[in-house]
Amino acid sequence: MAGVMDSVNQRTQLVGQNRLELLLFRLDGRQLYGINVFKVKEVLQCPRLTVMPKSSPVVRGVANIRGGTIPILDLSLATGRRSLDDLANSFVIITEYNTKVQGFLVRSVERIVNMNWEEILPPPKGTGREHYLTAVAQLDQQLVEIIDVEKILAEVAPTSEVISEGVIDAETQSKAVSKRVLIVDDSSVARKQVTRCLQTVGVEVTALNDGREALDYLRQLADSGRNPNDEFLMLISDIEMPEMDGYTLTAEVRHDPRMQNLHILLHTSLSGVFNQAMVKKVGADDFLAKFRPDDLASRVVERIRVTDGG
Repeated sequence: MAGVMDSVNQRTQLVGQNRLELLLFRLDGRQLYGINVFKVKEVLQCPRLTVMPKSSPVVRGVANIRGGTIPILDLSLATGRRSLDDLANSFVIITEYNTKVQGFLVRSVERIVNMNWEEILPPPKGTGREHYLTAVAQLDQQLVEIIDVEKILAEVAPTSEVISEGVIDAETQSKAVSKRVLIVDDSSVARKQVTRCLQTVGVEVTALNDGREALDYLRQLADSGRNPNDEFLMLISDIEMPEMDGYTLTAEVRHDPRMQNLHILLHTSLSGVFNQAMVKKVGADDFLAKFRPDDLASRVVERIRVTDGG
């Protein structure tokens, strides 16, 4: 796995081309799973784990890796399957989500594949509400399941959704009731978190599931003679989404004269040094790592003040 994190410049060139690279892995059977390579810092044989008292059963222990103590989550157990017991022959995928580093215990790591986001589809409608999938893809006549990691992390270590006192003032909150924000995210957990945060600010929220759905929605608004920039205070979009990612959505919006002035905030669990350059390349106005209620609320408050001349 020495090559997992090389060719960063090559990956950066995928921006705006609606492409991604998936690291494929298996848990307790033959089913293939995928995770975006941009989330992966390192892949290694499972190190020695130290059990943490009173931690979630999903957290198999912590490992000392390159001078840091990292929690290791059993991805099989987290998704309702049996735990992975043969640790000596298992692997750990070290990832960074929402600026936090954790490891995911898996049975085996396969390879990296380059795919188009149009080939990444939402989970089948009959999957039910309790599933842990955020998307699926067909690869070499085999189904690849992409796990909703944000849902797992929210269950293992819930994030506070409380906005600190002083972030929103009464005057701004009174102005917020006339504002509407469009949010786009394929994770049901992320959509709920962002919606609750923005509702606390006072704005009305329209929530959609992916970039393709959002672009179609905005185009229909424009076709009907309504200006999306007048309809919405801002667009807050995830980056990783099936069918159309947030970078491509941003680029498409910027290329359409009817909506090109819409304020766009990319709000994503992708971390790292690449993001600022990518955000600038596709023409987004701002970037924020998920999920920090105070930071998100502050961005919305700032937009309200700017649009109202405050």
